[in-house]
Amino acid sequence: MKKILIVDDEVNIGLLLSKFLTRNSFSVETTTSGSSAMDYLSKQSFDLVLCDYRLEDTDGKEMLIKIKESYPSTGVIIITGYSDIKLAVELIKLGAYDYITKPLYPDEILNTINKAIETQIALNENNSESETAENKKDKASKQIQAETGEFVVGQSSASRELMKQIMLVAPTSYSVILTGESGTGKESVAKTIHLNSPRKDKPFIAMDCGSLTKELAGSEFFGHEKGSFTGALYTKIGHFEMANGGTLFLDEVGNLSYDIQAALLRTVQERKIKRIGSTKEIDLDVRIIVATNENLGESIQKGRFREDLYHRFNEFSIHLPPISQRGRDIMVFAHTFLVLANQELNRNIQGFSAEVEECFLTYNWPGNVRELKNVVRRATLSTETQEIQLKALPLEISTYAKAASVENAVGNSIIRTPILSKPRNLKEAALEAEYEAILNVLREVNFNKTKAAKILNIDRKTLYNKMKAIDSDNE
Repeated sequence: MKKILIVDDEVNIGLLLSKFLTRNSFSVETTTSGSSAMDYLSKQSFDLVLCDYRLEDTDGKEMLIKIKESYPSTGVIIITGYSDIKLAVELIKLGAYDYITKPLYPDEILNTINKAIETQIALNENNSESETAENKKDKASKQIQAETGEFVVGQSSASRELMKQIMLVAPTSYSVILTGESGTGKESVAKTIHLNSPRKDKPFIAMDCGSLTKELAGSEFFGHEKGSFTGALYTKIGHFEMANGGTLFLDEVGNLSYDIQAALLRTVQERKIKRIGSTKEIDLDVRIIVATNENLGESIQKGRFREDLYHRFNEFSIHLPPISQRGRDIMVFAHTFLVLANQELNRNIQGFSAEVEECFLTYNWPGNVRELKNVVRRATLSTETQEIQLKALPLEISTYAKAASVENAVGNSIIRTPILSKPRNLKEAALEAEYEAILNVLREVNFNKTKAAKILNIDRKTLYNKMKAIDSDNE
């Protein structure tokens, strides 16, 4: 039986929670102060602490710090009567599993408690295998968040596994292949690996191979001497030389031509380069991390990518899951991006409305983390209230979410009763049929409006106006 300690100076709330959790097969103790809670923890072990943020003798932040320092194997959920996004992000960074606002809903809190305990069990198992690795992980996640403003450590099993792999390979000198859909944050992961390696004080150089032409490749990779070719008006240091001692990140490596791949292979094998127009060899000590959203195995089979170069790069590989597979981590990302957008735009938006959160969790995010960050950034700019509302989101996101909710209601079947109520005349029936046709096409093309307009044989502006009309009918 899992043991829970409730810390709340409102006796009635503690009593109600205790009765509810006892009925759900938990062993429960309650107390009303921070000091007595620490006394309980010193005498017996608990799987989870539910702690109110405002206590008479302390607050939830101080309690969280004390518990995590003295009893790291105990999970913590903070409960509060008000919502503060900055505080929520801070508490999660400090080790809280979650931050719940009152009023408390039985199903929600029970689900959160069960997930918190499952997460803590998994973390404890990892800790028993390597406590130092876990400490490094915590330190790394905070460092990366501070230094890049991009890397976010989530609570989902997919995010935990990703961080585990990062911390496993970071201290080594292995070359790494990062795979995953476009926008999943491969460069942020590469930075994380670099900053947790012995090379962290040396350069991290990123290079986009997707836009690299054959003519420029040699100069960009290896540099050139002044006058070495027409237009070489100055000496240029290449990316390999700039990254010497540190890490070179090659993004979209699958787009490199076969000739460039051959030159890369020689460099990786010999660990030497020559600038174009020079006879002097430069010794290299560079860790290489490459990223691709392509299947390099298929590219090898089709003769588009060298197998020998692939094996040189593939000393270790990490797959980044799409954000749609990270569950409620979507909101962890969203809140983090909101904090960053507030700082950038000098705003003070506090959070997201319930409708926006539902949209975020329903939408399939084809652009992944990059798309979410851009959506939050734009919404922050256009929002004048304390919360980001549905109207601040791009139309394709709100429309997709509405379609998904209707589909769920009818068991994922083709929509028969969409926005309109039951048609009363031919005009309404025609509108319903038009809506259904537009929605089905949009789903097929992942809500790419340009492709949808082409399939529907209308221009993009007409499609946008029809989507807008549908959206207004549903309000």
